[in-house]
Amino acid sequence: MILALQIAIVVLSLLMGLSVLLHKGKGGGLSSLFGGGMQSNLSGSTVAEKNLDRLTIITTVLWLVALIALNLVLRFNL
Repeated sequence: MILALQIAIVVLSLLMGLSVLLHKGKGGGLSSLFGGGMQSNLSGSTVAEKNLDRLTIITTVLWLVALIALNLVLRFNL
């Protein structure tokens, strides 16, 4: 159980870091990576950015749940 939670935390950490790095900053981000730079600046959030937001939020929530579960397992020796 402990090993599975530790592996999940590592995988979710890598996925969360990757999704944060793909977000649009002052430059282009994921949207301009595929050629939609000027159009995405005019239209606001694109579908790719919204999906990336959802992925980041879901990954973060799962990471927090795994972290709390690992702490509970270690604390109470479940």
